[in-house]
Amino acid sequence: MNGDSSMRSAWMAVMLLWPVAVLNYLDRQIFSTMKSSIMGGVPDIMNDARFGELMAVFLFVYGIFSPVGGYIADRFDRRRVIIASLAVWSAVTWLTGHAQNYEQLWWARALMGLSEACYIPAGLALIADFHHGGTRSRAVGIHQSGIYAGIILGGAGGYIADSSHGWRAGFTWFGLAGVAYAVVLLFLLKNAPRPKRDDGDGSTPIGSSLRLLFGTSAFVLLVLYFTLPAMPGWVVKSWMPALLAETFHLGQGQAGISATLWVTLASLAGVLIGGALSDRWMQRSARGHILVSAIGMVLCIPALFGIGYAPTLPVAIGFLILFGLGWGFFDTNNMPILCQIVPARLRATGYGLMNLASITIGGFAVKKVGAMRDAGAQPSVIFTLCAAAALVAVVLVLLIRPRSPEANAGNESLAH
Repeated sequence: MNGDSSMRSAWMAVMLLWPVAVLNYLDRQIFSTMKSSIMGGVPDIMNDARFGELMAVFLFVYGIFSPVGGYIADRFDRRRVIIASLAVWSAVTWLTGHAQNYEQLWWARALMGLSEACYIPAGLALIADFHHGGTRSRAVGIHQSGIYAGIILGGAGGYIADSSHGWRAGFTWFGLAGVAYAVVLLFLLKNAPRPKRDDGDGSTPIGSSLRLLFGTSAFVLLVLYFTLPAMPGWVVKSWMPALLAETFHLGQGQAGISATLWVTLASLAGVLIGGALSDRWMQRSARGHILVSAIGMVLCIPALFGIGYAPTLPVAIGFLILFGLGWGFFDTNNMPILCQIVPARLRATGYGLMNLASITIGGFAVKKVGAMRDAGAQPSVIFTLCAAAALVAVVLVLLIRPRSPEANAGNESLAH
């Protein structure tokens, strides 16, 4: 495969996976934005606590099974895992629109968590297989922009639910769209050529995979670095609308838009800018991905302080935009950093383990903030603690030492 053909295939993979990222995060967002309609259509949900359980079971299953999905993608065929994940996602989305009671919705959300746990590790690993240091962060950033596009589009879920079609039609439409797109991937999506390894067929047993990963100090540091920002990340996603509404005496609609739209747009810009900057920096230093990611986390520190102490809504939105930009720099570089410290055959498993740790700690943080709010804690205290977590994360990422480009090249298969 010549260089031009390799690059065309590499960017084709990103283009094909971008809509899958959109669909994965569209589903997460529309479920929450359709809350009132779903509760009205499924009476035995009964209260917010039960609806919260439906959202929690998705995250619980998604987190627990992310390493499993990653291991399957590493041991078998990334392309087939991605297509199977989308097929299951589509079926479950369609079934969600036809659920008649709480139990059926509970199982639908659990199965949705399982399907998405298989996609993200496999999708990012496939992109990393195609793209090397010269384009890897940009490719990951473009893919991650699909996540933010899905979140923004998911904000329209309430309008769909309030239309004459109703919330069930929205899930039905998206489920059918996913089925159609899975057929497209079946014909067009390809695996990257995999490097020939000196360890047989590369089917590393799960125990050996875990020992290899956690026996690498740089991987342990990366797991911690990936996890600490999850605390402010999930707090912003989960609590920002309520905190803005209470602090600035806003209506639910205005608080929701103020808390989600601008930070999401800034994150989308951040993954694109951060990806391009990181790839350019890698031409001069093997620590380019690490340094750009650290810059992003440095931006998050004053942003979190500013959110906590903002005297007015416009100031709070300004700091949310700064946080989103920094988060984008962070988000676009996690897989590229992982690729510098673990072999290609362990990338999806490694990212799955990172997801597990991140979601677990993030969920704990969201629960803790609820208890702090009940005890009367002010936003300034909450976000000061979040900023402290971001500061520790900066120190951790700067301690990571990537392998030399020559050592890493042994696991790569395409020419730059």
